[in-house]
Amino acid sequence: MSRLSKVLVLLTVAAGLAVPAALAGSPHFVDSTVTASVSGNTLTVSGKEAGLGDEAQIHIVVSATAECINPGSHHPKAANKSSVSAEGTFPVQNGKAEFSLSVTATFQPDCTPPMTVVFTDVTVTETTNNISVNLTGTF
Repeated sequence: MSRLSKVLVLLTVAAGLAVPAALAGSPHFVDSTVTASVSGNTLTVSGKEAGLGDEAQIHIVVSATAECINPGSHHPKAANKSSVSAEGTFPVQNGKAEFSLSVTATFQPDCTPPMTVVFTDVTVTETTNNISVNLTGTF
């Protein structure tokens, strides 16, 4: 193999290695788009992630603590508290992905009026790129 051929092969290999790096993104949740809402015993978390480069899909996990609160706003004992979670895979288009996941809390005995279900410690984790966001407050 001639010296010129070896140089061309090395340049081709180097270019091939550089292209994936150029397509890599900077994954992040888009500011103010990760939100949570409650309807009855169900928490729905929605949002948007950008900077995903050439990935085909992302995997999202939502976890939270559900508490059954009495009318005096007293927090429950351990029996009326539960951890809930949901996960899903969402397609990436043009380096962005939108997601929406719901979790439903169940209690034994049921959390019925006048008691209400409140969700705390809500965390959204995108496991493909290992990024997460904590939603502050109660929902």
